[in-house]
Amino acid sequence: MKRKVESVIERGKVYNEYITTDDEHKAFSKWTDEFTRQNHPTVIQVLLDNEKDRDVRGQVMPNLIYLSRQKSITTPHHFKAGALNTLLRVSATMTNAPIILTQDCDMYSNDPQAPLHVLCYLLDPSIRTTLGYIHFPQRFHGVNKNDIYASELRTLFQLNPMGLDGLAGPTYVGTGCFFLRRVFFGGPSSFITPELSELSPNHVVDKSIQSEQVLALAQLVASCDYEKQTHWGSKMGFRYGSLVEDYYTGYRLQCEGWKSILCHPERAAFLGDAPITLIDTLNQSKRWAVGLLEVAISKYSPLTFGVRSMGLLMGLAYSHYGFWPILSIPLTIYAFIPQLALLNGISILPKVSDPIFLLYVFLFLGGYGQSFVGFILGKGTTQRWWNDQRMWMIRGISCFLFGSFEYLAKHLGISRLGFSLTPKVIDHQQRKRYDQGMYEFGVKSPMFVPITMAAEINLVSFLVGIKHLINEGDKEGLFLQVCLAGFIVVNSWPIYGAIFFRADKGKMPTKITIISTGLIVALYLIFRLPLKI
Repeated sequence: MKRKVESVIERGKVYNEYITTDDEHKAFSKWTDEFTRQNHPTVIQVLLDNEKDRDVRGQVMPNLIYLSRQKSITTPHHFKAGALNTLLRVSATMTNAPIILTQDCDMYSNDPQAPLHVLCYLLDPSIRTTLGYIHFPQRFHGVNKNDIYASELRTLFQLNPMGLDGLAGPTYVGTGCFFLRRVFFGGPSSFITPELSELSPNHVVDKSIQSEQVLALAQLVASCDYEKQTHWGSKMGFRYGSLVEDYYTGYRLQCEGWKSILCHPERAAFLGDAPITLIDTLNQSKRWAVGLLEVAISKYSPLTFGVRSMGLLMGLAYSHYGFWPILSIPLTIYAFIPQLALLNGISILPKVSDPIFLLYVFLFLGGYGQSFVGFILGKGTTQRWWNDQRMWMIRGISCFLFGSFEYLAKHLGISRLGFSLTPKVIDHQQRKRYDQGMYEFGVKSPMFVPITMAAEINLVSFLVGIKHLINEGDKEGLFLQVCLAGFIVVNSWPIYGAIFFRADKGKMPTKITIISTGLIVALYLIFRLPLKI
C-alpha cells in the first residue's frame, strides 16, 4: 500500500494497474492534470453498501462512503466547518440518520459501548426535548509519562466540562461528540427549514444510496457554490467565522437553547494522537488563540451576546475560553518588567513589610493551590500538574502572544489567515527524545525567541538579585522580584538544557539563542536609558 501511494504521488495520476473495478475507474476518471488540492470536482464513492455487502461471517456491513467535496480557488471553502457541513448535507441525501458522530482523523474508537451510553441520554424523555449533543472528553494514547507538553489539556477536556455539566453542559471541542441532526436546524422551539426538503432532519430516505437520483443530489449539495444565498454556516449547520469552529458552533447552539451532556466513563470512548514536539503544540495553540479572539471580539462575544442568551454563568464560562489569548499580556509583563527593574536594583513590587505583600502571596498560593487540587482530584499526577502550569507560561509568552498579533494583523488587513493541521507524523528520533521527557526545539521558530529571552533574563536577574540581597541591598523591596525570577528559572530548566547542555537535533538552534540574547541586551539598554537622564 505504501509503495502504491508513493507511486501515485510521484506520477501525479492513478494508473490502470491500480484500478480493479468499474466503480474505481469511474471515480478516478475525474482525476485530471488540473486536479489539485484547492481546485477539484466532487468525488463521492460508495465503498460499502449495507444492502449488499457482508463480512466474512455473513454479517451486514455498515455503509461506508468516501467524499471529497468540490473546491474552487474562487470560492471560500471555510476549512473544517465547511467540510462538516458538506458531510452533513451529503449524509442527509443518502441516509439522513438522526444521530451524527464527529471524529477527527487521528482519533479512533476505544469502546464499542459508547453508542449505548449515548442512547441512554437520548431516550430519556425528561431531557430529550432540549438535548443537542453528548460529548466524550478527548483522551490520548502515546503521551509520555509526565506529559511534558501538557498535551492532555486535562483542565480543558476533562475538569472544566465536569463543572459545565452542572449548567447548560460542556462546550463542543471538535471530536468524540454525538449530535442529534435536528440541532443544526435552529433552536429547540425555532426550526429553520432547509432549502431542500431532502435535507430536513425529518426526511425519510426511501431509495438506495447508489441510486442515480440520490447520487445526483449528493453531488449537488457537495458543490462549492451550493451554500450561496442559504443559511448554511450562519444559522444552520456548523458555524463559520472562526478558526475554532468547534468552540464557536457549540457556543452558538447553546445560545439557541440547546443543552449538552458530558459522558465520561472510566474507559476512554475514543483515543487519539497528541503532538510530540513543542513547535507543533505551539502552532496548534496559536491557531486556537486566533479563533478564540475571532469569537470573543465580535457581535457574538460571550460577554455580551452570550450572557444575554445563556445567562451570566455560561456567558462567563465561554468568556473564560474566548479571552484566553489576552493572558499573554500579564504573563509577558511579569516575565520581563520586574526582571529589568531587578537588574538595575529598582523595587517595583510590594515590600515584605507592606500589607499588600500578603495579598500577592495569597493570590499566588490560592491560584496554584486551586489548580493543583483540581488536577489531582481529576486523577492527574504532581509532575503532570507541574508541566501543565509550565506550559501555560510558555504558551502565554509565545503562541498566545503571536496569535494575538496575527488576529490584529488580520483585522487591520495586513495578512490573511488559513487553517493549518497539526502534524502527527512520527519521527523516530523525536519520539525517542519525547519518551525520555526531553523538550523538542530543533527548528528556528520565531515563537522560541520570547521563550529563550524570558529564560535568559530571569536567570541573569535572579543571580543579580541574589547578589543585591547578600550585599545589603533593598532586601525587603527586591525580595518578591527575586522570588519571581527564581520561580521562572525553575520552570525554565528544560530551556537551559536545550541551550547549554544538549547536542542532539532537538537542542535550541544557535541562531535563536543569539537573536534572543541580542534582543535582551537591547531591551536592557532601552530600559536603562531613562535612568541615566
